[in-house]
Amino acid sequence: MAKAKPQVKLHSYGIYNKWDSDAKALPQVSEFTTQVEAQIDVEFGLIVNIKKAKGMKLKYCIYHPNIPNNEGEIMPPFDGEEYIRSNDWDFYLGDTIWAPVSNKLGTWRMTLELAGELIAEKSFELFENSPGDPAQFFRKRGM
Repeated sequence: MAKAKPQVKLHSYGIYNKWDSDAKALPQVSEFTTQVEAQIDVEFGLIVNIKKAKGMKLKYCIYHPNIPNNEGEIMPPFDGEEYIRSNDWDFYLGDTIWAPVSNKLGTWRMTLELAGELIAEKSFELFENSPGDPAQFFRKRGM
């Protein structure tokens, strides 16, 4: 008998409260958005629910806009693997902003793959708010 195909649902995405990677609880979404004002320690990302995939390997990747490391070289995308721990599993993929903010601006793309298939993808546009910039008024409203 064939194994049931995994079911994947995008639960939430956007800006989250501070996440403690040592805690069992996932962060709570505070704003559903793909437009993120780049501020120190802002937490953004997505949560997916995966069913019927216990034991399978999930691959994740965060592509960021050409952020240089301490030596001035462009950092590679942040990627890794995680084994799915149950048949009804929630997974958070996210990142946060650190100093200096100016080199973190642009598009951040997050992807999840299961069995070689892209199962979730979300891009976030990080921007720096400048006082009096009328474009920010519309950007925060998703226009």
